[in-house]
Amino acid sequence: MWLRLLGCSALVVCLPFAWARGEVPVPPDKALLVVHLPASATLWIGSSTTQQSGAERRFLSPSLEAGKQYRYELTAAWQEKGQPRKEVREAVVRAGEKVVVDFNTPPKAAPAAAKSRTFRFIYAATVTGLAPDQKARIWLPVPPTNEDQEVRLVAKQLPAEGKIDTEPKFGNQIFYLEAKADAEGKIPLQVVYQVTRREVKGETSKELAENMETIARFLQADAMVPVSGKPLEQIKDKLLKDRTLPKDDLEAARVLYDVVNSHMHYSKDKPGWGRGDSVWACESGFGNCSDFHSLFISLARSQHIPAKFEIGFPLPEKRGEGDIAGYHCWAKFRPNGKGWVPVDISEANKNPKLKDYYFGNLTEDRVAFSTGRDIDLVPQQDGEPLNFFIYPYVEVEGKVYPQEKIQRKFSFKDE
Repeated sequence: MWLRLLGCSALVVCLPFAWARGEVPVPPDKALLVVHLPASATLWIGSSTTQQSGAERRFLSPSLEAGKQYRYELTAAWQEKGQPRKEVREAVVRAGEKVVVDFNTPPKAAPAAAKSRTFRFIYAATVTGLAPDQKARIWLPVPPTNEDQEVRLVAKQLPAEGKIDTEPKFGNQIFYLEAKADAEGKIPLQVVYQVTRREVKGETSKELAENMETIARFLQADAMVPVSGKPLEQIKDKLLKDRTLPKDDLEAARVLYDVVNSHMHYSKDKPGWGRGDSVWACESGFGNCSDFHSLFISLARSQHIPAKFEIGFPLPEKRGEGDIAGYHCWAKFRPNGKGWVPVDISEANKNPKLKDYYFGNLTEDRVAFSTGRDIDLVPQQDGEPLNFFIYPYVEVEGKVYPQEKIQRKFSFKDE
């Protein structure tokens, strides 16, 4: 019989499972496989025919390496209403665990393949209100290529060459240039990217290169995202009360996701929204995506679950081309021993039918530009750290230039 180690291309020859009689504890170095099927069925494990009969059959694996997963292919054949029937199932086993495979129930439908979307994203802005030849320092976020998307810079129209650097805290890429205003006191900027964005389904690979120092950063407080002290206690008292969270990080995060979704209402009707202030979100009960996810991140980090903030732009579901009004953000958390798991609670709040989907999944209708809060740019800005980095940041004569004097235009075109 053949056995495949998950995540490994090599095949390892193993002895067949031994027959395990009765309810005995599973040895710590072996796996117990229990198969339910019609009593008359013939069962193969891999290419080997098993000798047991009956409606329940039990097998004990050879010794397995702790912490690894192993796949077995099971094939059962029997007569049903006078017609031959044959089904194939897969068992994933680990040392010390019991796994049940039931041929009497319909097989689970294979998950749909992840979708993808390729488009041009046009990031454009014009700095206005300057004196002719007045100099400005300009920083632009650059969308990264990562496990969720592939990005290629295809065109740029800028008044100076500029340079792309990476800031060390979160690994964000930043385009920096210094330019002088034209005769009308303007500095036009445009960068065009080709993006292939993939639907995110479930956790990302935990094998992705990421040091513990980086992960630890996502357990710490941000200026508007407390994880301890009186502000956080007020949040927990109001939202969690005496509720005991599950010990499992994934289950605990689902509770926090539901708590935030129930407490918050997506709305921009009253002032105060959009800063990503956890305390404000808790007290007000409404806001936009930054408010929803800041509140979730505060709660997750308070339970020692690393959580991070990602921001970019949304695309309409319908393919085509058009303008994009503004940013969209979401969060990811990292359960112990797993990869990053995405959540988009504000979209779930707007689309209740997709509440379960948006815990662990993200549509392909978006592009990410940066990660994290309280961002120090490269080269270092004179102003305070940025709350988050999605729009052009400009300084003139050592002072932050007002956003209202920066005309922004974002658009997309599907390919």
